[in-house]
Amino acid sequence: MSYFFLSHTPLFHAVNEKEIEQMLACLGASEKKYQKGETIFRAGSSVHEIGMVLEGSVNIVVNFYWGSSQIFGHMEKGQIFAENYAALPGKELICDVIAAEDSDILFLDMSRLLTTCQSSCSFHHRLIRNLLSISAQKNLNLSSRMLHTAPRALREKLLSYLSEQAMINGSTHFTIPFDRQQLADYLGVDRSAMSNELSKMQKDGLISYKKNEFVLRDRA
Repeated sequence: MSYFFLSHTPLFHAVNEKEIEQMLACLGASEKKYQKGETIFRAGSSVHEIGMVLEGSVNIVVNFYWGSSQIFGHMEKGQIFAENYAALPGKELICDVIAAEDSDILFLDMSRLLTTCQSSCSFHHRLIRNLLSISAQKNLNLSSRMLHTAPRALREKLLSYLSEQAMINGSTHFTIPFDRQQLADYLGVDRSAMSNELSKMQKDGLISYKKNEFVLRDRA
């Protein structure tokens, strides 16, 4: 485990490597590797730990009664997941957390994270503030997704999502974190219909793309 890497993650922002090393034992830290497609947390279970992606990435997947599913979120290296459920003891997950690729996950006990201790009080408070900031950012991300899925027309959904990605990356040339099926699940649309619409958008000169790499063309 790299303390240098952890010191550059949002959760451990402003906490140095030596402090992180000291507090991991206090937080009941454990590390586990998962293969692509393996379930990390299962819907219906309650959790007391948050997970941080050290390597790879994970998807938050909602499974419906009739067998279909939808990707509700995607967490990449350095990001955390399940913090809302871990903060509510006994609250059952309504979604699965699945390894999107071979992944290495760090688990931290939420009750220990929220309870300061004598040995690490000063940087413990920083960790709690960082956790609040992360939660606020996730609420903003959820609002963004609602904006992408709100339009009725499929093209408008795609334009909304791709426009935001261009803004996030600061460039009209960018790579999205989803493959075709994952993007369709994220937007709540049919994959074949979405692929057809992307082809039409390319023919209309709005975009060009190869796999998950996109370029937005001149709106004129």
